Amino acid sequence: MYQAPTSDMLFVMKELAGLDEIAALPGCEDATPETVEAVLHEAAKLCGEVIAPLNEAGDRDPSRWVAENGGTVHATPGFAEAFRQYVEGGWQGVQHPQEYEGQGLPKLVGTPCVEMLNAANLSFALCPLLTDGAIEALLTAGSDAQKQLFVPKLISGEWTGTMNLTEPQAGSDLAAVRTRAEPQGDGTYKLFGTKIFITWGEHDMAENIVHLVLARTPDAPEGVKGISLFIVPKFLVDENGALGARNDVHCVSIEHKLGIKASPTAVLQYGDHGGAIGQLIGEENRGLEYMFIMMNAARFAVGMQGVAIADRAYQKALAYAKERVQSRPVDGSAKAAATIIHHPDVRRMLGTMRALTEGARALAYVAAGESDRAHHEPDAEARERHRARYEYLVPIVKGWSTELSVDVTSLGVQVHGGMGFIEETGAAQFYRDARILPIYEGTTAIQANDLIGRKTLRDGGAAAKALIDDMGATVQALGAQDGAAFEWMQRHLAAGAKAFASAVDFVLANAKNDPNAVFAGSVPYLKLAGIVLCGWQMARAMLASQRLMNDDPKFHGAKIATAQCYAQQVLPQAVALEAAIVSAKGGEGVLALSEDQF
Repeated sequence: MYQAPTSDMLFVMKELAGLDEIAALPGCEDATPETVEAVLHEAAKLCGEVIAPLNEAGDRDPSRWVAENGGTVHATPGFAEAFRQYVEGGWQGVQHPQEYEGQGLPKLVGTPCVEMLNAANLSFALCPLLTDGAIEALLTAGSDAQKQLFVPKLISGEWTGTMNLTEPQAGSDLAAVRTRAEPQGDGTYKLFGTKIFITWGEHDMAENIVHLVLARTPDAPEGVKGISLFIVPKFLVDENGALGARNDVHCVSIEHKLGIKASPTAVLQYGDHGGAIGQLIGEENRGLEYMFIMMNAARFAVGMQGVAIADRAYQKALAYAKERVQSRPVDGSAKAAATIIHHPDVRRMLGTMRALTEGARALAYVAAGESDRAHHEPDAEARERHRARYEYLVPIVKGWSTELSVDVTSLGVQVHGGMGFIEETGAAQFYRDARILPIYEGTTAIQANDLIGRKTLRDGGAAAKALIDDMGATVQALGAQDGAAFEWMQRHLAAGAKAFASAVDFVLANAKNDPNAVFAGSVPYLKLAGIVLCGWQMARAMLASQRLMNDDPKFHGAKIATAQCYAQQVLPQAVALEAAIVSAKGGEGVLALSEDQF
């Protein structure tokens, strides 16, 4: 059973991400407190009652490929009906413009809805996730005619969207893309090639699938500068949106995976029967630029998947720990065997799971608020400042939240003991499903390289240093509070901020002359940033809860205790990561072994 943590979601939105201020911005006026609470409670109801019950069924009875009709995929029984309820409720359009039949609500309001959907059923949620990305790409780079033709159908759920980057010889190296697009003289192109790892690339839940495909035109330059982006629908459509003949794109197989089994991961073949008809999006040779719009939207959403599945694993482990009776408490407080939540190490595991999840949720929601400000602040300088902060946070939200999801779901198995290794308990599914999250939409190393190359070096560390300065104000505020919890948080957040600043300085000082030293520590740098920035949000939550304690002593007391757990169990790792980053000049610790010695 899944129960969305709407109280924590609303607390973070209001107290940390600044919902009231965002709702006052031009274009965000519909995000009134009443509307936001209603949206979250309705999303929680749909996800808990309709979508979550299909999660285990999808693992046992995953999507199925059959050869007829050029390769057909049948979704898990019940998925199509749930998808219809999802789109008929308007959930695909929560964050998208009203002019295309969306709800037009801020990203900060859409983010908890995304979290709930992924916590309920990760495999199911991937279909709307990819559609969101396709909508974003079309809204940014599509022509007016393309927007009018495709976006309303995608928002309504009549059609779904995919992105097609990867090829058998080109994993993350998109310079190696070979799919070709031949102009036909009438404004269309014919595409030929193979794309792999296409999430929900074929299914029977919607009447059409809109593929956004990277390909090369005949005269394109080599490398990533020669990639263009095309719309290639499964069924051809006329100018009024009516469906026509089947296009020459076919699913030739789907993958057999460790997790997310209900989500079909398709191999798509373009052009085996004369060429798949497509339209160019924007200008030729700017495809990677356009696709990055989709990828950035997807990367943030995958970060939310990490938060979501961590929370789902925590809920399941907590329920088990309150029911499972085993051994007497070590403090002698009971003479008979007690439920395992009475044992200190189980408390440590549960506390760590909760603290990591709440910290990652807070950072992601704060990032969503930065995105809203970057789009809606009236002042251009303010928009630019918030845009830089949001862009700095995206690889951290993606990379750190997904890395911790593997740790949290593993702890969830551990809390179950031997029963966690048995599939029937369900804990193992969360662990298996989570394992893809640090890999797809750019591995953790790709996020870390982006964090260093584009997000730290490009602005001389300005965005990172601004965050560190803000942390300093929080450290000072903690010092004005009484109590051990605040003392622990002040001590460890101050040390974490110092370690973070040292790592930023190391990157800036050595990237040009000693890139091996910097990039050998890129993932530790990302993890350090994630740990400290999430700790900062937990510290801000402590201060808010202290102020609001009389409103709900149980909730706010638990919030402060969880933050103390984060301070004592998670934040001390920052100092060790700093040492790993800066201590080995030239990356000797990583590069000491020669290729022959491995």
